[in-house]
Amino acid sequence: MDTSILIAKLMGLPVLVAGMGILVNTAGYRDMAKDFLKSEALIYLSGVLILVTGLAIVIAHNRWAWDWTLIITIFGWMAILGGIFRMTYPAWVAKVGSNFIDRLGVMRAGGVIWIAFGAVLTYFGFGA
Repeated sequence: MDTSILIAKLMGLPVLVAGMGILVNTAGYRDMAKDFLKSEALIYLSGVLILVTGLAIVIAHNRWAWDWTLIITIFGWMAILGGIFRMTYPAWVAKVGSNFIDRLGVMRAGGVIWIAFGAVLTYFGFGA
């Protein structure tokens, strides 16, 4: 199986569901995020997991082609950067995250973006 399709299958549905969850259960996601952001240890641990995930994606799929597979590569590099920031600046991440979740429109826009990315990855992973 092509690496792009495998990664799209692994990422597409979880990203799609997370985006839908943000839209249909905004209050629940906001409460969960507030609890998460209270713990710098959890932010750090998520940084480790996100960094490892991003590294795995980039090591397996560092393709800069102008097609749908670019989403995977960009996601991998963003995960690397996000993991690094979470591990080195957890207090700053908590502050930025709090500002994000305090703005309902921004949070919902994030959900729409996640749905779009998840839908594209799910389509190419399972349908194309």
